[in-house]
Amino acid sequence: MQHETVKHSVGEWVNGMAHTNGLESFWSMFKRAYHSTYHHWSKKHVHRYGHQFAGKHNVYTMDTLEQRQHVVAGMVGKRLMYATLSA
Repeated sequence: MQHETVKHSVGEWVNGMAHTNGLESFWSMFKRAYHSTYHHWSKKHVHRYGHQFAGKHNVYTMDTLEQRQHVVAGMVGKRLMYATLSA
């Protein structure tokens, strides 16, 4: 995925597909999850929640099958052990 930017300092708010609406959408989804689903996040693991929601946000335009294939492909060769989480 290519990263695009806008330059607010020169009065630019939209540059092609780059605009703040996507970021606002992401933070809105992130905050809704905190308040409705999780209710509490450990400071120790906030980065993990961030990665989870960034991943969801990056595939929301794909259909369900493509989303699942993307997730499974990302899991190949990776293993998260409880000892790693609690360390």
